[in-house]
Amino acid sequence: MEMNGSHIIPASREAVWEALNDADVLRACIPGCEELEMSSPTEMSATVVTKIGPVKAKFKGDVTLENLNPPNSYTISGEGKGGIAGFAKGGADVTLTEVPEGTQLDYNVDAKVGGKIAQLGSRLIDSTARKLADQFFTNFSEKVGGA
Repeated sequence: MEMNGSHIIPASREAVWEALNDADVLRACIPGCEELEMSSPTEMSATVVTKIGPVKAKFKGDVTLENLNPPNSYTISGEGKGGIAGFAKGGADVTLTEVPEGTQLDYNVDAKVGGKIAQLGSRLIDSTARKLADQFFTNFSEKVGGA
């Protein structure tokens, strides 16, 4: 699955960068996030509950931040296991650019899913992933932009 997008966050690039590296902000913004802990400045572990079509799963996984270029860009890579529901693994390149309205956040995701959720079909998985990304960015914009 490949997905990319762009969102305007009504805040400075430094504020957006700081929020993207703040476990409390991310925990509050990620749909279905039950736990998110930073074990180091570049490593996190998370538990997220999500539903894709008829399959509800609790994913536990680890995320690593790489290629850090503060406050401009980084790469997120990780893997989550959802028991019999399957797994998801992949990464995303995130780039921040100053614009008159605040900060433009661009992302390019490349992810793979396997197990029961992979049997649901790419159209359902893609639409669910896009919906979850939109929810995250709406939450993130409100929290960081103070809307």
